[in-house]
Amino acid sequence: MSSLRDDGIELNSEKKISLNPRERARILRKIDWHLLPFVTVFFLLSFLDRANIGNATVAGMATSLNLTGFRYNIAAAVFFIPYSFAEVPSNIALKLFRPSRWIPSIMVAWGVVMTLMCLINSYQSLVIARAFLGLTEAGLYPGINYYICLWYPRSERSKRIAIFFSAASVAVAFGGLLAIGGLHGWQWIFCLEGIATVLVAIYSFFYMHDYPETAKFLTEPERLHIIDILEQDSNHLSSRFDTQFVWQAIKDYKTYVQVLIYLGLLVPGYAIALFSPTIIKELGYSAANAQLLSVPPFVAGAIATIIVGVYSDKHNLRGPYIIGGALVSLVGYILLYCSVQAGPSYVGACLAAAGNYPTVAVILAWAGSNAGGDLKRGVVLAMVIGISNLGGVCSSFIYIDPPRFHIGHGTIIGFLSLSIIMSLFAMWDYNRLNKKKEARCLVENITDDRGYEFEDMGDDSPLFRQAP
Repeated sequence: MSSLRDDGIELNSEKKISLNPRERARILRKIDWHLLPFVTVFFLLSFLDRANIGNATVAGMATSLNLTGFRYNIAAAVFFIPYSFAEVPSNIALKLFRPSRWIPSIMVAWGVVMTLMCLINSYQSLVIARAFLGLTEAGLYPGINYYICLWYPRSERSKRIAIFFSAASVAVAFGGLLAIGGLHGWQWIFCLEGIATVLVAIYSFFYMHDYPETAKFLTEPERLHIIDILEQDSNHLSSRFDTQFVWQAIKDYKTYVQVLIYLGLLVPGYAIALFSPTIIKELGYSAANAQLLSVPPFVAGAIATIIVGVYSDKHNLRGPYIIGGALVSLVGYILLYCSVQAGPSYVGACLAAAGNYPTVAVILAWAGSNAGGDLKRGVVLAMVIGISNLGGVCSSFIYIDPPRFHIGHGTIIGFLSLSIIMSLFAMWDYNRLNKKKEARCLVENITDDRGYEFEDMGDDSPLFRQAP
């Protein structure tokens, strides 16, 4: 398959070059300018399109479509079922096809669905449209996380993921601004956001870059340097397509530890996106003011996401930053649970978003960094994101007891606690595995020049070290 990034492309060891840290940083910045604008806009549109149902509801859709009882909750939840199950196949397809073809294709598909959602006129059509939106959008999020892993070494991924994930916070805030309008403003939300997605996708077909080996914006020495550091960072593990690496991901217990951590963070994240306008409205604000007041928490989340991502990479630590952010979010939800006044409750909403959103970027960097080999990494990321996204179904049904929402806030406090506990376990387990591998390397005299012996072992290779 000519599309596989490793086929026919070999690094001549005589051409390896050694660059100082400043020159390396310059090359990585050059890659940033050519990659990050694309993936950031992609994810902004993705999250905007999946979460805008919350803003549309406050903007009048609930009245227009008679969303009484659990109808809104069902419409929000149905998105996550096809979304979750399509993610692993999508990331496998991304390995088989070029990113510049696969990612824009799925964007066109969900953009068309999103645009046509402005024509829905009943609850039933809303549910069907949301199901198709989940199916078509499924591959984007795990796909761009995997795409980042193909370009950057492990120590450089968290801040890049943080940059594009901060677009999620901006998306929710922007959705709140778009939603200010008349009774049928919700239809414009769907129409304009869908058209924007299709236009960006068409542009990306022609200008998105696939792999370092084929990037025209890199000079030959720059290309050789990036390929070299990626090979060293991967401990010379195989990057070919083979179903054994899919099974490695499925059978690895560490995959499911990461799933539980991410699940504990994602349920609060989706609840914030889907229900923050409603929660703020129940504090006593008008619908228009509720839309505006839903913006600052997500701006705070975007800023915190980038700051935490930068320092997580700087210190090469993942677990402590996840635990710290989850604790901040936990304080916010405790405030929301206990407070009866609008002021403290709004502060709680800000803390909930500012603490939760940074952790999501870090956990994805953590999951990708600790999965050895290209294909296994892609499958692990898709499994972590896909299975955990079923938590969106839970998020859709827990805010059912206004105005205090004790069931919703209490449930999220439980999920955040789960994430903290599993993060502590993962840190302990990774440290245990690293010590075990170091002892084996010492006893058996295993060094980097024997890496080819373990290329098919993934992160079980004695030369692979887990990130704490």
